[in-house]
This record gives sequence, structure tokens and C-alpha cells, in this order.
Amino acid sequence: MSGALLVVGDVVTDVVARFRGPLAPATDTAAEIRTLPGGAGANVACWAAHGGCADVRILGRVGADRAAWHEERLRRAGVRPLLVRDAGAPTATVVALVDGNAERTFLTDSGAALRLAPGDWSPKLLDGVTHLHLSGYLFFAGTSRETARLALATAHERGVPVSVDPASAGFVRELGAAPFLAAAEGADLLLPNADEAALLTGLAAPEEAAAALSGRFPLVVVTTGAAGALVAESGRIVARVVAPVVRAVDSTGAGDAFTGAFLAAHLSGAGPVAAAEAGCRAGATAVTALGGRPPTG
Repeated sequence: MSGALLVVGDVVTDVVARFRGPLAPATDTAAEIRTLPGGAGANVACWAAHGGCADVRILGRVGADRAAWHEERLRRAGVRPLLVRDAGAPTATVVALVDGNAERTFLTDSGAALRLAPGDWSPKLLDGVTHLHLSGYLFFAGTSRETARLALATAHERGVPVSVDPASAGFVRELGAAPFLAAAEGADLLLPNADEAALLTGLAAPEEAAAALSGRFPLVVVTTGAAGALVAESGRIVARVVAPVVRAVDSTGAGDAFTGAFLAAHLSGAGPVAAAEAGCRAGATAVTALGGRPPTG
């Protein structure tokens, strides 16, 4: 499929701290600490470019403090940055605490990311675009949620398919399933992980949650960590995709890698199962290194 992928979402500065033993309260814990470019939306864009999508663009709002750095890193990854510089808020920052099992806990300062406003959107942003992807982080604040809904509505007016990644189980829990689903209404593709799917449906089993969500969205792909992914359509599971076995170092961005690679494959003409297989390969690659970006990003 010709045309561009436009991602609308968050661009974040990640501070990744990897430690092996238990955290020691009130004193020092040895850790490997790196400052890296991140953000679910930006990561998805970079993995889509890494997966072969020739024209990837991202719209996001960042603070003037790190805007130039993020623009340079996005361009280096093959992504065209369309970043709005915010004079009133710093760039979003996430501190990712990664333990010896590669599991991560996030401390999030949303900064400028959730200040993306309707005035930052223009229908012209869809010129030449064949797919719009919305990072679910935008749905967790009123202003950015309004912007995401506006982008979704504009895309549908133009016949451009839309995908949504819920992005954060913690924020879905805080917002509530019903408001999130209402905001995502009309999306053609939903890409939650198993925890997010459970929260959105009240169903603990990933298979049941995926099937239920596919009664609301035409195509649903639920990632299940090291187990792989489930593909669901029309109220039923149509495929189970197994992920490659790797030694995990940091699970930060694994879901973003899956989504970016899935979209790249999908836009190149692959069916949902083949796209999910590409996503699983990318996710497996992502967990073998620190941070959420592909090796070239």
C-alpha cells in the first residue's frame, strides 16, 4: 500500500534505570542508568520505519527544552517529526525502573505530551496519508483526547483507516473502560496488551477479552508478552501467534515495537496474521536491549 503512516501521540524522554537486586530504601542501589528517546507514539513510529515503512510521520507536543534532540533522534530513525513546541511545559519524562527479570515500573510526568490541542491538528496533516495511528496516552487527558477524537473523525471523513493502542493499563484503570472505549469508538484496529484488554472488558482470559473487543472493533490484536499475540475478528479468535524465545533485558517498548512492525507489515499488504508475526519478531528484538527504540533509532 502506498502512502504515509501518521502517528499522533507522545514523544518522551526516558530515564531507564536497570537494577539487579532489590531496591534498598533510604540508601543507594547500584543501577545502569541511561537517558533515551521514548514515548509510545514515537516508539511506534520508529519501529514502523525500521520495519520498512518508507514515509512515517509523527505529530506530538514537546517542551522547548528537548525538542531539537527529539527531532534529531526521530530523523535518524527515519521518521519525519511534526513536533509542536510548548513554551509552557517541559517535554514529558518517564523514569523506567527495570528489575532483574526485565519487568519495568514507570514513573510518568506527562509534561507537554497531553497538552496536544485541537489547534495543533489540521486536516492537511492527512495529505498523502493512508493510515492514522493514535497513541492511547492521548486519551487520558481532556485536551489531548479531544484532539485525538478530532483526528479520528477527520480520518474517517477521508476514508483513512485508524488504529489505537491503549498504551497504559494504569491510565486505563484510572480513566475507566467506558470513557476510553467511547473515545476510541470508530477505530478500525485496536492493539491492547492482555492487561489492557482485561480492563477494557472485565474478562481476565486474553482469548475472551480479545473476542469481546472484536465485537466492537473490526480487528483486534492482543499482545500476550512472551506468549505472542491473539488476532480476533467478528467476535472470535482467528489466530494465535507465537513469539520468538529470547533472553529479555528490558521489556520497555516491547508493545510499541509490536505495533510499529505490525503497522509496517499491514501497510505493505500483509494480512493480520503475517503482520502479527512481524510484530512478535520486533517485540522479541526490543526486549534484548535497553530502551524502547529499534537498534538504529
